[in-house]
Amino acid sequence: MRTPTVSMTIPGRGFTHAGKFHADDVFSAALLRYLNPAITFQRGYQVPADFDGIVFDIGGGEFDHHQKGSPVRDNGVPYASFGLLWRRVGAELLGKRDAKRFDEGFIQPLDQDDNTGCGNQIASIIAAYNPLWDQPRDENQCFDEAVAFALGVLEKKFEVFFAVQRAAEEVSAALAKARDGIVIMGRYAPWKQQLIPSRANFVIFPSQRGGYCAQTIPRAFGTQELRVPFPAPWAGAPEEVLPALSGIETLRFCHTGRFMVTTGTLDDAVAACRAAQEWARDET
Repeated sequence: MRTPTVSMTIPGRGFTHAGKFHADDVFSAALLRYLNPAITFQRGYQVPADFDGIVFDIGGGEFDHHQKGSPVRDNGVPYASFGLLWRRVGAELLGKRDAKRFDEGFIQPLDQDDNTGCGNQIASIIAAYNPLWDQPRDENQCFDEAVAFALGVLEKKFEVFFAVQRAAEEVSAALAKARDGIVIMGRYAPWKQQLIPSRANFVIFPSQRGGYCAQTIPRAFGTQELRVPFPAPWAGAPEEVLPALSGIETLRFCHTGRFMVTTGTLDDAVAACRAAQEWARDET
């Protein structure tokens, strides 16, 4: 796992509010522990005057959102403590583009839930770590358990971002060798960040099940609209029918969504992509 480094000094102690905990204070604590595994947390209803450490979700400081005039994002989503902390360290941790993407896709829904009570599945999971009304459990122990869960989530989410970043050079090299809008990769690597903005139509890579997988590339991020879908007659057709239907000997599978096929050979994967391009031309 990558060793996280940010310019902000993460002290060895943190303070947040006592009582019922929520996703914003739990994930704030988890992020701080990700950045400094040695940090410990104290919880209370008032910040001690002599407290020496980072304070969040209480006390009216930089990482509290309860005071009048608390920051709001340009899109209208108000910050909670998790978002405020991420605003400070996210770009250094993931890079500006991926930090923004993580904020939009993961943090903003949690901040929105904390500020409005709109409902969020992850926030409800964190809430379930609180002691039940008839359960005599120590709330700080429950908080620590919730933080451990949230830390595991962050570690996995960040690992995905780092993996995509590592793939950039490899995918870009394959894109530079593309012919007829078809990118051929020697192994699977996350490709969307490089190929969706490109002019490529298809990507081919070895399948985990043997043979090759070919996928058509979406027109844009956040959409399921395909640049060149595979032919409609192939979609969901049985494996024993596909070779005769397509004229491609080792075509084994075509997803009903028309975005993916599998073949036994690389040549047939390329042939499937070219057939899809011809089908698209005929349709128009």
